[in-house]
Amino acid sequence: MLVQNRWDASKTNDESGLEELVYRSNLLGSDRSVANWGGGNTSTKSIETDFRGNEIEVMWVKGSGSDLAAMGAKNFTGLKMDDIRPLMKKNDMTDEEMVSYLAHCMIDAKHPRSSIETLLHAFLPFKHVDHTHPDAIISIACADNGKAVAEEIYGNRFVWVPYIRPGFKLSKMIAAGVQNNPSAELVIMEKHGLVTWGETSKESYDKTISVIQEAEDYIEAKAKDQTLFGGQKYQSLPVDERKEIFAKVLPVVRGQVSGNKKMLVTYDDSEDVLNFVNSENAKDLSQVGAACPDHLVHTKRTSLFIEWDPSSKDADALIESVKAGIASFQKEYEAYFERNKSEGDQIVETAPRVVLIPGLGMINTGKSWTAANVSDSLYHRAISVMRGSTTLGNFVSLNEEESFAIEYWPLELYKLSLAPPEAEFSRQVAFVTGGAGGIGSAACHRLVSEGAHVVVADINLEGAEELAVQINDRFGENRAIAVKMDVTKEEEVTAAIQDSVLTYGGLDIVVNNAGLASSSPFEETTMVKWNLNMNVLVTGYFLVAREAFKLMKDQAIGGSMVFVGSKNSIYAGKNAAAYSTAKAAEVHLARTVAADGGRYGIRVNSVLPDAVIRGSKIWDSEWKEERASSYGIETDDLEEHYRKRTILNVNILPHDIAESIAFLASSKSAKTTGCMVTVDGGVAAAFTR
Repeated sequence: MLVQNRWDASKTNDESGLEELVYRSNLLGSDRSVANWGGGNTSTKSIETDFRGNEIEVMWVKGSGSDLAAMGAKNFTGLKMDDIRPLMKKNDMTDEEMVSYLAHCMIDAKHPRSSIETLLHAFLPFKHVDHTHPDAIISIACADNGKAVAEEIYGNRFVWVPYIRPGFKLSKMIAAGVQNNPSAELVIMEKHGLVTWGETSKESYDKTISVIQEAEDYIEAKAKDQTLFGGQKYQSLPVDERKEIFAKVLPVVRGQVSGNKKMLVTYDDSEDVLNFVNSENAKDLSQVGAACPDHLVHTKRTSLFIEWDPSSKDADALIESVKAGIASFQKEYEAYFERNKSEGDQIVETAPRVVLIPGLGMINTGKSWTAANVSDSLYHRAISVMRGSTTLGNFVSLNEEESFAIEYWPLELYKLSLAPPEAEFSRQVAFVTGGAGGIGSAACHRLVSEGAHVVVADINLEGAEELAVQINDRFGENRAIAVKMDVTKEEEVTAAIQDSVLTYGGLDIVVNNAGLASSSPFEETTMVKWNLNMNVLVTGYFLVAREAFKLMKDQAIGGSMVFVGSKNSIYAGKNAAAYSTAKAAEVHLARTVAADGGRYGIRVNSVLPDAVIRGSKIWDSEWKEERASSYGIETDDLEEHYRKRTILNVNILPHDIAESIAFLASSKSAKTTGCMVTVDGGVAAAFTR
């Protein structure tokens, strides 16, 4: 869909400059074909009253590291124009000097650092200025005949600025170009983007949209008579077959790109991606370079293109090609760094952020689902730009030296430093069975609170979905997903693990927690009750552990499993033969998996709780009445009964178990496996040693 003018006058107020700037910025950023994620910047100049009561001219400009689509008033920086104007007379200034100087121009030291391109806005004599990265404009800016194309579209209404890294000099060049062309309505920054302006916020927005629409109309008219990307070379595999192969490939990719730090891995098989990866020219185009400087930190200079014939449907051959391709990419990236580094530069992650596979689509990597999604979003923009540029002429990009100068530019890397610090479970994915229950939900919250992404697996899908929504509302988009899974059904376990892989690329932590309980005198224990306990607590734990074990082997980056057992795993509970036997088998299963998993770095430990009544769905069942009956007390007295029988005289709560789960899954227990940790307040009869 082409760019549309979506200004709604009912949502703006010409009297409130900053609020209207927020609206304009959000509107521009909400269309990713206009403004990249995290890219672009906007400004307005207004009269404000300073702390002395004097009126001063202030320029409000986007703060560094913000995203136009989501930013609010707090993300803008106010700078005194009287302090900035002397810079217009300077001939040169280093990046460091510019940043330091602008810090002294701020009206409030609590404001964020202003955009790298602040002076671009300040040096232009207009009240409102927008700098964006529209696909259609960058298609022109990245075409080898781009300036000539711009002349055909805009006549003498544009200023063309040769590529130079953003900063003082570029700002001066843009200001001079506009000053020398009284007819100028826009600036095209070669290999970079667009600058527009207006005397009102709406006028600036309208100009941005109309300029883009002119470029789009021109490109689309040319595209009608051309074969895009050199024509089709490969056919896409059917959707189900693509998913099946992605489920096999993603864990391998994740393992290969996680040598330094773990990465999450996602995939994209949308139509525009498939049209590109299946084309004759995709491989060559993908190696030209980034479509915009703003892409580099998130996508690297080039993607990794895997040569594979999808008609073979040979997943094993593809996996070998992926392994070889990633190894080669990393080696070349290290060489690229060595060729271009300056003193003090530190190499970042060497793994590809974008992997292209004919017939399948695109794979993206990142420290989180959000980060992988950013590289995915930006490569969609790159495909659009390459489509436009090759329609007009030939696609060109920054050369190697120019690319490195952006990718390792301290002012660009500063944006990344604004992200929250990584925590214990950052870059990890946890799979929690019985996730909607008391212990399960507490474990999910505990793991997510320290950076994990979580798969909430439960037979109660509605409860799992409710928990996932709560987590995502609090911690961010797609930090949790819900999957329906009956642990006793092999096909549902396999499908749930596959869903996890297709969402996050793999698993690092498995919490085997799904449970139930039954109580009856031994002689009254029916086969139905016996089989139910065995099926859920033994077979169910076996199936989940087995599928997770296979996945962790494929990833080859280790992993951790935590089995939630019971005091009854050790202590033969009265009137609980089926439950106690199953729980005993469960912890022994954990030890056998630990013995087999050591060589692969897979740790398996167990937590043995007792009487977690509050928040537990198990205790809302007949089990509560059955246990009270066993002790000859009322159900309302059961919690107090359990507290009094503990050595520490305490009740056990879901978050107590979650703490032990987190400990056993964490780096703090990196050298512990096959262990059982009791969280029961101290029940002497259940001491493990």
